Amino acid sequence: MNYDRFLNRRIASVPPSGIRRFFDMASGMRDTISLGVGEPDFKTPYPIRNVAIESLMDGDTQYTANRGLPELRQEISAYLSGRYHISYDAEQEILVTIGASEAIDLALRALVAPGDEVIVPEPSYVSYAPGVVFAGGDPVGVETMESDEFRLIPDLLEKAITPRTKALILPYPNNPTGAVMSRADLEAIAGVILKHDLFVISDEIYSELVYGGHEHTAFASLDGMRERSLTINGFSKSFAMTGWRVGYACGPKEIISVMNKIHQYAIMCAPRQGQIAAAAALKVGRENGYEEITRMRNSYDRRRRLMVDAFRKMGLHCFEPYGAFYAFPSIRSTGMSSEDFCARLLQEKNVAAVPGTAFGPGGEGNIRCCYATALDKLNIALERIAEFVAENT
Repeated sequence: MNYDRFLNRRIASVPPSGIRRFFDMASGMRDTISLGVGEPDFKTPYPIRNVAIESLMDGDTQYTANRGLPELRQEISAYLSGRYHISYDAEQEILVTIGASEAIDLALRALVAPGDEVIVPEPSYVSYAPGVVFAGGDPVGVETMESDEFRLIPDLLEKAITPRTKALILPYPNNPTGAVMSRADLEAIAGVILKHDLFVISDEIYSELVYGGHEHTAFASLDGMRERSLTINGFSKSFAMTGWRVGYACGPKEIISVMNKIHQYAIMCAPRQGQIAAAAALKVGRENGYEEITRMRNSYDRRRRLMVDAFRKMGLHCFEPYGAFYAFPSIRSTGMSSEDFCARLLQEKNVAAVPGTAFGPGGEGNIRCCYATALDKLNIALERIAEFVAENT
């Protein structure tokens, strides 16, 4: 049976995720080391798991409020105020979602109408442009350059703005490049946003993972930006809670209210045990000075330097990432495309990486490698990549 006439052609035409494709290929192979999926090798800290286990054993298994558990929203409000100097009302300005991914999807569906344009810096996370398409809008890619440290430059942003532009997705610290933006960088972007009366979806899921003396600045903390931006964050990366699927969106109550309406009809609520664990993560973190985050960040920093040094020693130019947990080395010296390099690396050396083109056309000539992998596996993977590069240059 031909199903073409039943399918939404606009959505059916969106290609599948380049990250998941290589992950699925690797999962069926033996002795494969994956540097593909951005997942911490740490387990969720025991005190957090224990709180969730106790609640489950107590039979605490009901739905929560659509917006999320009140105690979790209070903890999120306190966390953002204490860490990033932005204040959100827990009752009306915070929505708990199934990971940051749902928060981004809800934001786009609440904001974007058919014909609207949303600017997406590239390279960047694979879900942004498809999310704009799913919402009925048109993504407009703006290529960031290594010569600019993969930062979004105000002039490039301004050139991409048209009368149809409604919003900007701001993805820093960046996946896949590891780029960060300073407060001064963000203030320059804020000036363009005000000039053209735009809205910003600021994905700050890697806010706790910055290195080399850099500090994260929340975009909403800038003058005039709180009322025209959404702060997207979650627990997967900073708290090693990927499988718990808890994220959140914070912003003006008028925007959050519409997002919650979609969330009510489509989802109901994020998983209760995940929310309980997330509240425990913030409470424990606040009480112990976020020592678990510091421990994990320090470990990632050591692996970051190991990976960057290894790529440079094998003759691959590698931009130094100061955020997230990815390296984005250039493989141009091999003469292969990003797709060919990753396919052959997987087939010949059993190492999975992600082609840079998965993150937009500007990613061609690069690959993304996650250094959240366990250190012993990371060392073996880097040895295999070095062998592969030596055999092909």
